[in-house]
Amino acid sequence: MNNITDEQRTALEAAAFRRLVEHLRERSDVQNIDLMNLAGFCRNCLSNWYREAAKGSGIALSKEESREIVYGEPYADWQAKHQREASDAQKAAFEANKPSPNKLSH
Repeated sequence: MNNITDEQRTALEAAAFRRLVEHLRERSDVQNIDLMNLAGFCRNCLSNWYREAAKGSGIALSKEESREIVYGEPYADWQAKHQREASDAQKAAFEANKPSPNKLSH
């Protein structure tokens, strides 16, 4: 990454973030618990990180507002359309692999 300015880096990171959010919206078949079990984060984590970044910049953003940014619609609407009850195997995997509270705010 020679000769890349801070402004260019920020623009590239923003573009990558927008693409990740778009991908997660397209893949509503992938449940949050599956993301947590495989990657250690989910859509809710991403919305929390967004809200924390906003707060760090002096921007007030509610939990609901940050979730709508990530989900592309109110969270309750997304849940009603796409969220399924987690299986016992998914719940067991989550308990076995869940991150420590200090590492991840979910």
